Amino acid sequence: MLLACLGLIFGLVLLTLSADRFIEGAAETARHFGMSPLFIGMVIVGFGTSAPEMVVSLLSAMQGNPGIALGNAYGSNITNIALILGITALIAPIFVQRRIIVREFPVLLAVTALTVVLLLDGELSRFDGVVLMAALAAVFLPTVFKALRGGDNIVEDIATEFESEESRMSLRRALVVLVLGLIVLVLSSRLLVWGAVTIAQGFGVSDLVIGLTVVAVGTSLPELASSVIAARKGQHDIAMGNVIGSNLFNTLAVVGLAALVSPMQPGAEVLNRDVAIMSALTVVVFGLCWLLKGRLNRVVGLGLLLVYIVYTIYLVMGSFGSSAGA
Repeated sequence: MLLACLGLIFGLVLLTLSADRFIEGAAETARHFGMSPLFIGMVIVGFGTSAPEMVVSLLSAMQGNPGIALGNAYGSNITNIALILGITALIAPIFVQRRIIVREFPVLLAVTALTVVLLLDGELSRFDGVVLMAALAAVFLPTVFKALRGGDNIVEDIATEFESEESRMSLRRALVVLVLGLIVLVLSSRLLVWGAVTIAQGFGVSDLVIGLTVVAVGTSLPELASSVIAARKGQHDIAMGNVIGSNLFNTLAVVGLAALVSPMQPGAEVLNRDVAIMSALTVVVFGLCWLLKGRLNRVVGLGLLLVYIVYTIYLVMGSFGSSAGA
């Protein structure tokens, strides 16, 4: 058990570090091949921070651990809204522009509703995976094209911020960082999944609960770091856009790819408890943004943080209770 705990800890640390290096190497390589800074900025903030969730969920699905695969995706979404937005708003109140409230948030609500519909039959088939990936293309491709034509101010801000921090690697060094980052990302994900499954089995806790808590928080560290930094710098659109973009990617790409690789039959608690909490948090934050005219203050941040703490305690206590009863 000690070895599994060490594997989980080192897996989380290496996963975070390797994801950061992989993103940096990919961005620098893309720059050397003449890709626009605007596109690079979108990839880094929108897709790059979700690389840990995608790799962990894919490996979990391939190894027959659907609980970790789904728990990681939906748990990361809950973590993004309740924990990350909560901490970010406590550090510095978030001001959300109206265009995000009327444009991006409704898309997230629609994708969340799609998740509920697909889970009603108690399974995620390969067809469901295709539906989720098609929805991913429908959601993100218009945004990419609009950004590349210079029509998205949020992405322009992201690109400008990224350009100001460019490291000017040589192409050779960028390729080495990219490849090594990818290798360590995969290996650390395998170590993380092994440690999580072993601990879950040792304590009689379901791999779903481990995925919803420890794994979800660990793979959400890039989002936490980027959101807090953006909020402290006054870049509130990036902080909120990062959470919305990450949740869209987790719900569509991470779950969609996992379902394509290995169809799953999640338990009823995934829909009735976890997806229900995820959906409720999404609706509540959208409603607060609308009612408070885009201002998420420290009171809102504290409320979100308390919801996350209560949810986590409920998961852990419920899991130990069920294992004791068995």
